[in-house]
Amino acid sequence: MDKKMIERINALAKKSREQGLTEDEKKEQAQLRAQYIAAFRAGTEQTLKNVYIVDKDGNEQPLKKAKKQSPFS
Repeated sequence: MDKKMIERINALAKKSREQGLTEDEKKEQAQLRAQYIAAFRAGTEQTLKNVYIVDKDGNEQPLKKAKKQSPFS
């Protein structure tokens, strides 16, 4: 995600608050937000792949994905 895309997201958000958006602008805003979220998730996943837990014996173990829990458990 480059700086121009973030600036455009912010400009659309400001315009939305101040005067509203056209249908085309709403679609553009949704698309840009989806791209931003995808880039953020990819960056976070990459960071977490490089995180290791060190146990009390000094052994490094990579993080494991947490199991999704049901909200009813």
